[in-house]
Amino acid sequence: MFDFQVKPIFLYGVYEKKEQTSWRPWGGIQSEADADSEIKRIKDELLELQNKARFPLRIQPLSKTKTVEDIRNLDINADVILVYAAGVQEIDSIEPLEQLSSYDMPIIFFLRKDYLWYEIIHPRFLRKSVSDEILQPVIVEDIVVDDYKELFQKLRALVGLKYAIGAKVISIGAPGGWGIGEEAVQKANETWDFQIETVSYQELANRIEVLKADTDAIEMAQEDAENYLSNSKVELKTDKNFVINAFLLERVFKDLLKEDNAHILTIAGCMSIVMPISETTACLPICLLNDSGYLAFCESDFVAIPAGILLHFISSKPVFFVDPTLPHKGQVTVAHCTAPRRMDGSNLERVEILTHFESDYGAAPQVKMKKGQVVTVIDPSFSGNEWIGFRGRIIDNPTLQICRTQLDIEIEGDWKKLLHEMKGFHWLVVYGDYLSEIEYALKKVGVKWTNLSNSN
Repeated sequence: MFDFQVKPIFLYGVYEKKEQTSWRPWGGIQSEADADSEIKRIKDELLELQNKARFPLRIQPLSKTKTVEDIRNLDINADVILVYAAGVQEIDSIEPLEQLSSYDMPIIFFLRKDYLWYEIIHPRFLRKSVSDEILQPVIVEDIVVDDYKELFQKLRALVGLKYAIGAKVISIGAPGGWGIGEEAVQKANETWDFQIETVSYQELANRIEVLKADTDAIEMAQEDAENYLSNSKVELKTDKNFVINAFLLERVFKDLLKEDNAHILTIAGCMSIVMPISETTACLPICLLNDSGYLAFCESDFVAIPAGILLHFISSKPVFFVDPTLPHKGQVTVAHCTAPRRMDGSNLERVEILTHFESDYGAAPQVKMKKGQVVTVIDPSFSGNEWIGFRGRIIDNPTLQICRTQLDIEIEGDWKKLLHEMKGFHWLVVYGDYLSEIEYALKKVGVKWTNLSNSN
C-alpha cells in the first residue's frame, strides 16, 4: 500500500588545468575518475539506507549530471529529489540547482565537506548573492551535511507528510473536535486536506445486526476471542462476552475501512452511543485495529488526530491517543482506554482486559507499556497552527482510578514551560524519538513547533 520513491542525482564538474589562472573550484571531485569513485560510494550508502528503513523506501537509479541541460533531460517521477551537489560544470553557476528546485516535489541537498556547494550553497543559491534573506522555496533545513542519520530523519518526515496530507479517514458519527466542535475539522482540513467519510450510527447498527444474525460470523468472533485470551500475555478481568462482541465490532470497522480503501478510522460517540448498539465498548476494537496496522482513534477529535496521523506515518508504529494530566516535578501522567499493544511496531505488550473505566462496561485494554522506554509526546493546539512536543521516558504503569492504560512519563526538557503553555487537550504518544522529523515536517506545512527537549 505504501511506497516512497527517492530520485538521487549526482551533480559535478570536470576541470582542466590552465596556467596562471584560477581554473578549478573548491572540492574533491575534479575528474571523471573522481566522479565514478564517488558514485560507487553513494550507491553503497543508499543501499544501506534503503535496507535499514522500516518503511518501503525505494531508491531509484542515480543520475550523473553536470549542466542544466543534463537536468532538463531527466524524466523525474519520485516523491523527493536527493541531490549530491559536489560541483557544477560551469563554475559557480546556480542554474542546475534552480532547475532541480523547479520540479514540483521536495528536494534535499546532501553535501560533503569536500563538495563545492558546501562552500557556496547558502550565499550563491539560497541568497542569490544579492540578499541577506533566503529567496526561494528551498530552506536551510533541506540541506544535509554528510550525516545519513539526519538524511534518514528528513526522508521519514517527508514520508509522514506524503501519507498524512490528503489522508482518507472514516468517521463513525459526525467528526468534530474536543472543545471547539466542527471548527476543528475545518482547521485540520486547511492544513491537511483530509478526505473524511462519515458513517452514521444507524449504518453501524445495521452492520452489527447483520453479523449478529450470521452464525459463521459469531463463531469466528468466538474463535478470535479464544485465541486472543489464550495468550500468556493477556489476562481477562471482564465478561468474556464483551470480548467476543469486541471482535464483531472490529470486523465491522475493518469492513468499512476495506470497502473505502482507507487506513484510518475514528468514532465520535464511542461511549454511550455505541455501547447499546454493539453491547461492548469501542476500546478493545480500536486497540486491535492499531495492532493490525491500521490507525484508529476514539472521540473523533480533529484537534489531535492530525498529529496522530503524521506521527504514525513518520514512525511506522501505532500511536497512543491520551488524556493528559497536570505536569509536575518533571513528570506527567497520561491515560486512555484505547491503547495499542504493538507499540514498538512488532511486539505485543502484556495486557489486562477490564471494563471501560467511566462506564464500568465492555472491554478495554490496560496495556503494561515498557518501563524505561523513550517516547515522543505531542500536544497540538486547539487552533491547529501550533504543536508542542517533548521526549520522555516511561517510568511507571500506575493503576489509578482513571482510564485503564496509564503511563507516568518523565519529561526530558522544560516541564515548567509545558505546565504554563499546554495548548490543546488530547496528546499523542509513540515509542521512540521523532522530534526532529516532526520539526522538519511542520516547517513544510506552516505549523509552529515548540520542542521542549531541545533536540539538535
